[in-house]
Amino acid sequence: MAKPTVQPSIERKWHIFAALGSGIFLASFDGGVVRVALPTLVTEFNVDFALVQWVVLSFSLTQTAIMLGVGRLGDMVGKKPIFLSGTIAFAISSVLAGLAPNIELLLFFRVLQAIGGAFATALSMGIVTETFPASERGKALGLFSATVSVGGIAGPILGGALLEYFSWRWIFFVSPPVGCVSFLLALRYLPGANPGGRQRFDWVGFSTFFAFLLALMLFLTVGQRTGFRSPAMLGLLAFSLLSLTLFIRTELRVAEPLLDLTLFRNTLFSLNLSMRLISFIVTGGITLLFPFYLSNLLQLDPSVIGLLLTATMVFFGLASPISGILSDRFGYRLIATAGLVMFAFGCYTVSTLTAETSIIGYVLRVSPLGLGMGIFQSPNNSAVMGSVPRERLGVVSGVNVIGRTLGNTAGVAALGALWASRVLVYAGPDFAGDVTEAVAVAQTSALRDVSFVAMAMVGVALAMSVWGLVRGPALLQIRRRRL
Repeated sequence: MAKPTVQPSIERKWHIFAALGSGIFLASFDGGVVRVALPTLVTEFNVDFALVQWVVLSFSLTQTAIMLGVGRLGDMVGKKPIFLSGTIAFAISSVLAGLAPNIELLLFFRVLQAIGGAFATALSMGIVTETFPASERGKALGLFSATVSVGGIAGPILGGALLEYFSWRWIFFVSPPVGCVSFLLALRYLPGANPGGRQRFDWVGFSTFFAFLLALMLFLTVGQRTGFRSPAMLGLLAFSLLSLTLFIRTELRVAEPLLDLTLFRNTLFSLNLSMRLISFIVTGGITLLFPFYLSNLLQLDPSVIGLLLTATMVFFGLASPISGILSDRFGYRLIATAGLVMFAFGCYTVSTLTAETSIIGYVLRVSPLGLGMGIFQSPNNSAVMGSVPRERLGVVSGVNVIGRTLGNTAGVAALGALWASRVLVYAGPDFAGDVTEAVAVAQTSALRDVSFVAMAMVGVALAMSVWGLVRGPALLQIRRRRL
């Protein structure tokens, strides 16, 4: 029988929250600060759009691929050493990334950053859920989401200023001080108890999952240049599907799997996680395109671009804690459904962006995207974490983070590839340059098409949420009877 969990004192709860929050702040900050630098890196290293995507993809792919393994390691050796090693690794690799002399080494150091980031964030949501009582879970996770938005706001603003007045290298030098603060707080306040018992690590599952993701991302990005129907690309796709099949087969057979697939028999868990995945596919894909739109079409300075890229995160941060508190009072499903309605509207408003759009017009069009995401995420996080028994919170925390990182990875690759292919269609058969050099109407028309696809995807999530709203009470009763 599991020992009852003792809730920490009020002061210790918030010290733990601060340690974890500063770690998740770094992860969000990195995503924002790097995206604003992408147009600069195209010029700095003389590379094309398909390759520069890997500055984002190498990070998100690595995080996604190892997140399950990190969650499993947390169960084996304890959460505290995993978090501490991650913050140190992230700080050191950030410095190395800032010193990279070429795109190849930059991508390599981004992989090292991702490993450190995964160690620092994989178990955070599970620790927060354990630390705070159920009556405060929505509020705590809402504030956690707000911390993400603060990082997302600070990243583009500071990144834009550093690009304009210094160099792109400085965007990687600002993370180590925050990492040191996070390390010191975690060293003092995080619980240090290690789990007992000898456990095995599922190396076959880890390897096949990584192979599946790597092959899929290579197919989606390299295929932009070589053609998705080429023999090499079709071979990559087939290898990706084969790896996924082997991963599922392995996880169903091993005694101590990397991912316990029986979790997905819980309908509420699967439903909430699927909606989370869709939301981050949309967000990751659309926000990738904003820096190129602001730089190439509106021709704004980097500092202004950085400021404008915070618009979605500002509204995300404002909405997240409020929706978390409301979900504690009125239930998560109704609030999450309202958020998806606003999110779909945001996809539509983004589709109306043109080369003549004013700065105020841009802010008004992208703000509903952040507002909808903020309203949706906090109650949905609470729903995911609250739909499983407490003893499974560690692995579910990792799976929940994977929903974010896998969504961002797939969104950058898939919607980025869709945008590039549509630009080439609108630019005409005689166009021979990179997609970022195409005429304005071709780029904005492609952005409109991506927005419509994103709106359709959010529509699917909305239908799932409405179904859960109607069927949720009955599903919950079934789950309680099984428990």
